[in-house]
Amino acid sequence: MQDVPLSIARLLRYGSTVHAPSTVTTWTGESSRRATFADIGGRAAQLAHALRELGITGDERVATFMFNNQEHLEAYLAVPSMGAVLHTLNIRLFPEQLVYIANHAEDRVIIVDGALIPLLAKVLPEMTTVRHVIVSGAGDRTPLAIPSVQVHGYDELIGGQPTTFDWPEVDERDAAAICYTSGTTGNPKGVVYSHRSIWLHSTQVCMAEGFGLSDRELVLAVVPQFHAMSWGLMYAAFMSGASLLMPDRFLQAAPLAQMIEQERPTFAGAVPTIWNDLLRHLDANGGDVSPARKHALVIRTCKCGRKIAGNPYFQHVRACRSAGAAARGDPSNKLEPSS
Repeated sequence: MQDVPLSIARLLRYGSTVHAPSTVTTWTGESSRRATFADIGGRAAQLAHALRELGITGDERVATFMFNNQEHLEAYLAVPSMGAVLHTLNIRLFPEQLVYIANHAEDRVIIVDGALIPLLAKVLPEMTTVRHVIVSGAGDRTPLAIPSVQVHGYDELIGGQPTTFDWPEVDERDAAAICYTSGTTGNPKGVVYSHRSIWLHSTQVCMAEGFGLSDRELVLAVVPQFHAMSWGLMYAAFMSGASLLMPDRFLQAAPLAQMIEQERPTFAGAVPTIWNDLLRHLDANGGDVSPARKHALVIRTCKCGRKIAGNPYFQHVRACRSAGAAARGDPSNKLEPSS
C-alpha cells in the first residue's frame, strides 16, 4: 500500500493536472478575468521560485494582506507547498493587532493587494520582521517605501520564473498555514493548520454531508480567505475540480448581484450580513439571479437561513446554522425553507 504524506503540494499537483480545465474567475467590477487550474499551478510554481530568491526557506512565514482573488489563491498553494507557512492577515483588524500578529508570527514577506496599500502602509514601519512587500495589482507603492523593506511588483517578480517547481516532501503534520483569532480578550491567538488537517478537511468539504463540492460546481467564495481559511473552499476546489468565482474587493450588494447574474455560480458561501444586504438590494432593484441551478448558502444563524431559503430570488437553497457544523457534516445542521 502506498504511504505518502497528505501535503498541499500533492493537492496542488492533483488539481492543476486532473482538473486542469477548471477555472478561477476574479471579478473586476464590471467584468471578470479567468485562469485555469493549470495556469494557477504554473503561476504558483513561479511564485515559489520568486520567494526562494527573496530568501524564504524552511518554515518561514509569508503573509497575505489581500481580498479573495486569483493571486491570493496562488499564494495559498505556493507558500505551504514550498514548505513555508502561509499567514493570512485579517485586513479588518485594528492596526495594533495587525502589528502584533505580524511580529508574533515573524512574517518575512507580505503579499498585498494594490487597493490595500494605504492600510498596510500605516502599520508596516512597526512590523519589525518584514523584509519584503509584494504588491499585486495597481496601486501607488510610494507609501510602502521604508529603509528596512524592499517593495516588488507581483507580476514583475514572478515573470520569467520557471512554471515548474521541485516541491519538497514535507511531513504532513508540519505547519501549512496560520490564522489569528479576532474578538477575543487580550492579544489575538495564533492557530496553526497542518498539511494533514487541511487535506482531511478538504476531503470532508467535498463529501455529500459537507458542502458536496464537485467539478460540476462554480463556487462563489465570498467568505474571506483570511477568515478560517475561507472555510476550506480553496483547497476543496482543487481537490474536487470545482471552479471558483472570487469577488475581490467588490463585496457590496450591487456588484455581487451583477456578478451572480453574469457568472451564474451554483454554490455560494458567505456570512449572514452579505445575504441580508443582497436580499435588500434585490427587493429594491430587482435582479435575475434565480436561474442558477443551486445556491447552497452556508450561514451562521437559523433566522437568516430560513429567510434566504424562503426567498423567491434563491431556489433550491441549502442553508446551515454554522460554518463549523457544516464543515463537520452534521446532518442536523441543515435548514429547510420556512413555511
